[in-house]
Amino acid sequence: MKIIRKKTREIKLGGLKIGGDNPISVQSMTKSKIADTAAITGEIEELYRWGCEVIRIAIPDAGAVPELKKLIDSGIFKVPVVADIHFDHRLAIESIEAGARGIRINPGNIGGYERTAKVIEAARKKNAAIRIGINAGSIDKKVLKANKGGMQASMVQSAMENIGLMEKLGFYNFKISAKASSVLDTVSVYRAISEKCDYPLHLGITEAGPLMRGTVKSSVGLGILLSEGIGDTIRVSLTDRSLEEVKAGHLILSSLDLRKDGVDIISCPTCGRTLDDLPAIVSDVEKMTAGIRNGLKLAVMGCIVNGPGEAKDADLGIAFGKNKAALFLKGSVLRRVEKDIILEEFKKELEKLI
Repeated sequence: MKIIRKKTREIKLGGLKIGGDNPISVQSMTKSKIADTAAITGEIEELYRWGCEVIRIAIPDAGAVPELKKLIDSGIFKVPVVADIHFDHRLAIESIEAGARGIRINPGNIGGYERTAKVIEAARKKNAAIRIGINAGSIDKKVLKANKGGMQASMVQSAMENIGLMEKLGFYNFKISAKASSVLDTVSVYRAISEKCDYPLHLGITEAGPLMRGTVKSSVGLGILLSEGIGDTIRVSLTDRSLEEVKAGHLILSSLDLRKDGVDIISCPTCGRTLDDLPAIVSDVEKMTAGIRNGLKLAVMGCIVNGPGEAKDADLGIAFGKNKAALFLKGSVLRRVEKDIILEEFKKELEKLI
């Protein structure tokens, strides 16, 4: 089965194209305080190494804007940076002027038509993109009242009203998100918006939770929408390191064959036959392959039962036996070596492939 994506308009976020026929991009948001230069610099560099294609940074107050400009001027951003704004439209304008390639504004708290219009004009002058970021927890009270408290209808109405505002002002370089913490609410709202417009959609489940719970909720919600051809860029929201968000995002796209530019590692769940510390070995392989973007499928199997046969379509793999480990390529054993050097041998073959 091949997923047919819904055709949307193409927008530009710095040098990145979103929508149209462009690949679905993976985003994340920094967790470090913007004033902690060492921490946020390290986080940004790590995100980039793991394939993050858009980095969003919270701008909570006026003091954060000079810090944002300092980061931008340092040249650390190899991907577009988006300033995340709530409540104060002036922060959006100042962030654009500081060099942010895009901004995220929440129509539920940015301050109405006139202030939003000022933000749009600033974005137009600097060729910046805007994300209309609607969250279930911060819908405009007037919109909620008009829909008698109905969350899904209110989110859809808010999206359409803000799209209308953008169009009225002749601004089209924007995308839309409409996130709830409920998977079913999120899916329903995105489906409705997708039917009503052709602007690019940024997918996510907001406040999804800690690593396991949040990854599962995001995988289910985003997986449903992506499988229906809905979505142009994604962010997995986790109460965990931003790096884990990027990993999860790429894995979701890879599992649906929507992206093939990262490494796909398959490994058995282990059982009583497993004689080695497979989780640690798989972790080593993950670290070894960080940043490889050429669509390889790698296999790490705990015994011969789940060895070359079950992973025959892997480009390169390891299967552990009682005394030695087998290194195999496309289902055929290359050689058997001592277990303590298998990762060294695996790395040599991997380097040949990349």
